[in-house]
Amino acid sequence: MTDFYFVRHGQTAANAAGLKQGTINTDITYLTETGRKQAQTVHEHFDIAFANRIIASPLQRTRDTADILNQSAHLPVTYDKQLLEISYGDWDGTKNSDLEAKYPDLFDHVLDDVLPSYAGQAHGETFDHVIGRAEAFMQATAKTYPNDKIIVVTHGFTIKAAVLAALGHPQNMMVIQEPDNLSVTHITLEQATGAFYLRYYNRVVGSQF
Repeated sequence: MTDFYFVRHGQTAANAAGLKQGTINTDITYLTETGRKQAQTVHEHFDIAFANRIIASPLQRTRDTADILNQSAHLPVTYDKQLLEISYGDWDGTKNSDLEAKYPDLFDHVLDDVLPSYAGQAHGETFDHVIGRAEAFMQATAKTYPNDKIIVVTHGFTIKAAVLAALGHPQNMMVIQEPDNLSVTHITLEQATGAFYLRYYNRVVGSQF
């Protein structure tokens, strides 16, 4: 079986400002000093030396998070575009609260986040597409590394999508919110049966890993 430990990147300036950052890869989406400290704290409390490798999204915020987590373990690192954040299309770089006020019918007001129906208005990536590529990443990776433990450094919605895939594509895609910065989510894929297991979700420093 293959064990995936999904880690969300540290805080960025866009996170702090409440922006939809999507696939933007500029200064505003790089780690803040707080984000670097978050990654350093996880490095000190979650020893990743047990793992075989790191696979990360190629965006700078995930690359930098992976580097901080890996400074002692020195695991091999590769990058996979299937782990990119959801693209919010025309809404990338826009303040979430402004979008929610302008398009209230396209938001879940408990989570203060977009509903799947947002994609047509924003010309963005659909939830189903992100769930599909997250599942494709896990299936292909498990086939290549059927007995590995893998640290996956990626993005909030991408982790949510991986969990929704593991849960069998539930009809209500708002049933879980995106995980916190530098949280860890553990999903196992048993290649022989094709069965997914969500071992834990959104654990942060201070929890038992």
